[in-house]
Amino acid sequence: MNVIIFLLIGALAGWLAGQITQGAGFGILGNIVVGVVGSFIGGFAFSLLGFTTWNLLGSIVTATVGAVILLYIVRLVS
Repeated sequence: MNVIIFLLIGALAGWLAGQITQGAGFGILGNIVVGVVGSFIGGFAFSLLGFTTWNLLGSIVTATVGAVILLYIVRLVS
């Protein structure tokens, strides 16, 4: 059950990051990948700042912020 919730958070975070960065959309699989990678980036960035998340909303915010950072870096490189 936790894996399903993790994937749903990833999909939502990837979609939100695409909307925030004015992306064209990545499809469901792309959103999941962007959101899951973003969750690791966001978790790392928030831990450096001393923040921790323990609830669903905090996880979505963390993953979305990380996904926005990921998309920004990808656009800088490409």
